[in-house]
Amino acid sequence: MSRIGKKAVPITDGANVKLNGNDIVVSKGNATLTYAHRAEVTVKVDEEAKEVVVERIDDSRAAKSMHGTTRTLIANMIEGVTKGYKKELQIVGVGWSAQVKGQEVHLNLGYADTRIVPIPMGVTVEVKQQQHIAITGADKQKVGECAAACRSHRKPEPYNGKGVRYLNEVVTRKQGKAFGS
Repeated sequence: MSRIGKKAVPITDGANVKLNGNDIVVSKGNATLTYAHRAEVTVKVDEEAKEVVVERIDDSRAAKSMHGTTRTLIANMIEGVTKGYKKELQIVGVGWSAQVKGQEVHLNLGYADTRIVPIPMGVTVEVKQQQHIAITGADKQKVGECAAACRSHRKPEPYNGKGVRYLNEVVTRKQGKAFGS
């Protein structure tokens, strides 16, 4: 039995959860997230207890795998519309910078051309001092994918530590070549 799937998801801070067939719609204010759950699980909203309960139909392998996953995705949706998600990136390198132009992030990372990362709908990107990128939004997956796309253009390298890294990410440094031995 899934330990995570058995837990009920509390509906907090005035989030509204609605069921439309297999679609789960979580909204608060102008933030709205939708998820279509699989047929192997059933989702019920308990209005009095203010919680969402996920149950599986049978003990098949697919039902077991989707039980905890569906519960966690619903919990992430509720947390996203109430608190939101944030990823912060730091650019380390002389002359390297980032700018937001419309719905794109333009990264100057030492290449001959500017690397362009599109910003997904529902995600906001803010650049502070051209070296610090803050990515925020209600959808955890979109925020993480946008941050990973920015980081993938120049991952931190172990010798000089230059690259795009998550804030507070520890980059293991290597010694490099020793001269005059």
